[in-house]
Amino acid sequence: MCCLISTPWSTDSLIKIFLMSNMHVPSSDGLLIVGVHSAKFPNEKVLDNIKSAVLRYNITHPVVNDADASLWQELEVSCWPTLVILGPRGNLLFSLIGEGHRDKLFSYTSIALKYYKDRGQIRDGKIGIKLFKESLPPSPLLFPGKVAMDHATGRLVVADTGHHRILVIQKNGRIQSSIGGPNPGRKDGMFSESSFNSPQGVAIADNVIYVADTENHLIRKIDLEAEKVTTVAGVGVQGTDTEGGEEGDKQPISSPWDVALGTSGSEVQRNDILWIAMAGTHQIWALLLDSGTLPKKSDLKKGTCIRFAGSGNEENRNNAYPHKAGFAQPSGLALASEEPWSCLFVADSESSTVRTVSLRDGAVKHLVGGERDPMNLFAFGDVDGAGINAKLQHPLGVAWDEERQVLYVADSYNHKIKVVDPKTKGCTTLAGTGDASDASSSFAESAFNEPGGLCIGESGRLLYVADTNNHQIKVMDLEARTVSVLPVCKSDSAVVDGSFPREKQKTVPKVPKSAPHIGLPPVTVHPGQALQLRLKLQLPPGAKLTEGAPSCWFLEAEGNEWLLQEQIPSGDIENISNQPAISLQIPTHCLSLEAVVSVIVFLYYCSADSSACMMKGVVFRQPLQITSTQPACAAPVELTYAF
Repeated sequence: MCCLISTPWSTDSLIKIFLMSNMHVPSSDGLLIVGVHSAKFPNEKVLDNIKSAVLRYNITHPVVNDADASLWQELEVSCWPTLVILGPRGNLLFSLIGEGHRDKLFSYTSIALKYYKDRGQIRDGKIGIKLFKESLPPSPLLFPGKVAMDHATGRLVVADTGHHRILVIQKNGRIQSSIGGPNPGRKDGMFSESSFNSPQGVAIADNVIYVADTENHLIRKIDLEAEKVTTVAGVGVQGTDTEGGEEGDKQPISSPWDVALGTSGSEVQRNDILWIAMAGTHQIWALLLDSGTLPKKSDLKKGTCIRFAGSGNEENRNNAYPHKAGFAQPSGLALASEEPWSCLFVADSESSTVRTVSLRDGAVKHLVGGERDPMNLFAFGDVDGAGINAKLQHPLGVAWDEERQVLYVADSYNHKIKVVDPKTKGCTTLAGTGDASDASSSFAESAFNEPGGLCIGESGRLLYVADTNNHQIKVMDLEARTVSVLPVCKSDSAVVDGSFPREKQKTVPKVPKSAPHIGLPPVTVHPGQALQLRLKLQLPPGAKLTEGAPSCWFLEAEGNEWLLQEQIPSGDIENISNQPAISLQIPTHCLSLEAVVSVIVFLYYCSADSSACMMKGVVFRQPLQITSTQPACAAPVELTYAF
């Protein structure tokens, strides 16, 4: 007997049905569960993207890619989700449309199994399935969903969604704290015992991180000083309440996807309100971190968790009355508190739009994407333009650039980062080729794979991007117009949950006497700049790196060790066709205006016929001239050598 589940993966609640069915009746009971993926968006029909979704949601049953909707039509499916139960001869027994049918599903399945077993038409048996995730190499990040910048310290907060944890990362990529993970859970307490379940949105201020703990349907608070996690909203199960108003830890909520800190109507400007993109009920909610007021609301006491905008209907409906407006899985928030904006920007994923919610009166307005019909959630595409003429495809993240007065959008299913001018409603592609790939280069040549979140850093000079399906944090230099990868690694002093082995500091091998020393032209840099050094090494024809041998690079700054205090001093070279880019972060406080940094490279390689293997080295010496004035955009330095 077979249970078919027809679903696109973009709807969180549909995934719940996957998990419910899978944990209750395994295939050894005579029931085989098969997910039939009938996509809404073109991006969801691509097999590699479906593999990523299977990994992201930890799906362990077979999934069919119904790209041309043939099964959808044959089984006469009309909406997502639909559950179809087939008999042992493929005969249609029962179908359920929509959510909330757990009891009916289990009851009918149990009766059907007993009926066919009594007649000897099905038998117990286990189907051998090798999970796709078992073939993947380990990675520091797994489907990172969102990022946030601590502007006071320069630290980056990352929702490492696939590892069910929150990371606090220094700007050189070293992990300072790891909270939760690697397995899903729901536990408050000290860092060493706390757990999350697929966290998404994060916001940080004053050494406190607020987390949208999506699959737990909770809002969590991380106190970095006390090293403690507590729950501030939600009860741990998915709620259906579309009004709210209860105290946070007594108020059921549904699939919170992003959070943003802001100020209520109080006279004192402070972070006393947490805005929540409540994807599960298609609304924007507010959590009062202190007593205050909301537009068109009387005074609210501290801890109140309440609906702010959205009727709860899944729509693309704009309205001057916030409770009559409609959203469709809002998934990203950005606050522009200054005049003339005074609004929340919302990435409304299922309507493929970006909307605004006024902080003065709650009015919901259209910015870009979608179309005028509030019921049409299929008006998506990849078109630069203004207002409704611009088209997006399932955007998940937004970030406000206060200095430039523009909004950056993670146009997730188009694999692009776009920029919106709210004055003109103009929307243009900033970076990304549009292909689901991985490339760090100029804005025009860079590639992303379903970027899910972004944030501004370094006083508006850098844009950090959670490149979700590439399991990376990418760094966009908005002045140099280049993209690099943040090299995330564990620090010896990091506060972690014990899931990582302690790394030993590498020692620099002795450089061979025959190794050439290549002097490079001086480069002018300024404090705080991230200088990109790109290896471009060429092996002899037919030669290949020796498998298992430690080809690597090291940084040295003899006499100027201060330059490397917060750097990642070394790294591996695993593939000659995909060589690493080295990010040299110039310290904010420099002890000298001139310095020389050396990049030492060791390569182990064998000849084409493997008759001879050798270790070769090369040393690149890069002089730096440090100036307090900001120079013109610096191109990446290419470290080129042919062995």
